[in-house]
Amino acid sequence: MEIKKKSSFGRTGNPRPSKLYRPDKLGKSPYSKKKQLEYKKTNPDKEERTRLNKYIANAGICSRREADEYIRAGLVRVNGVVITGMGYKVSPGDEVRFHDNILKQEKKVYILLNKPKDYITTTDDPHAKQTVMDLIKGACRERVYPVGRLDRNTTGVLLLTNDGEIAKKLTHPKYNKKKIYHVFLDKNISMSDLLKIADGVDTEAGFANADNASYVDESDKKQVGVEIHTGQNHVVKLMFEAIGYKVTKLDRVYFAGLTKKSLQRGEWRFLTEKEINMLRLGAYS
Repeated sequence: MEIKKKSSFGRTGNPRPSKLYRPDKLGKSPYSKKKQLEYKKTNPDKEERTRLNKYIANAGICSRREADEYIRAGLVRVNGVVITGMGYKVSPGDEVRFHDNILKQEKKVYILLNKPKDYITTTDDPHAKQTVMDLIKGACRERVYPVGRLDRNTTGVLLLTNDGEIAKKLTHPKYNKKKIYHVFLDKNISMSDLLKIADGVDTEAGFANADNASYVDESDKKQVGVEIHTGQNHVVKLMFEAIGYKVTKLDRVYFAGLTKKSLQRGEWRFLTEKEINMLRLGAYS
């Protein structure tokens, strides 16, 4: 049974392969090659006039916050002049030096990981035993970061990149990128409670609702498919907890047009040029 909008899991409750488990059918650009070329010409990675702290971070030296400290300390020179002001912008062709070393911009890297359980997505916890960075160790020289976060016990699609513009578009609430989760519950959920999830419930973090929610398999009502656009932390678990259910397993199967097709748990791959273009164009829902 379909709930609320057209469900990504189909009218019978079974997953629609073309929506959930057939990523090869996803991501076809609604834009022609001509329009994509025009976009590239008018948006050359938005690197004309780049904030100095971002330029330093993109060179793989440190984070933007750390770059601000180096700038304040007078350790950065642009065209031979020490820059200490925040907000300074670098133009194409400028020579930027840090500790007398010329900085070069890193190439943009995009890695798709099928995150396994018990790995955390933070990159700055010195006490963490296992992080997603361990799984992609040696993949590239560039410093990449997870786009958004998945809980330690949440599995599935995770993007890592050094492209700050893309990361912002995929995580900022105003962009409303679609995410689909395969949810495993501690007990069978009734149709009336699925309707509650779709209509919205009050959680400890505030009101939240799913865009779509339905059974993955009519014969197993502990498994639910949930589609959301909200960026609230732990929102899926909180919604089910609010109506008396515990999420025992959570797997993200879709994120902004990306799926984990052909990736086993813990495996990763680089995005294709087509996928990168789709992200830049914002062509995915």
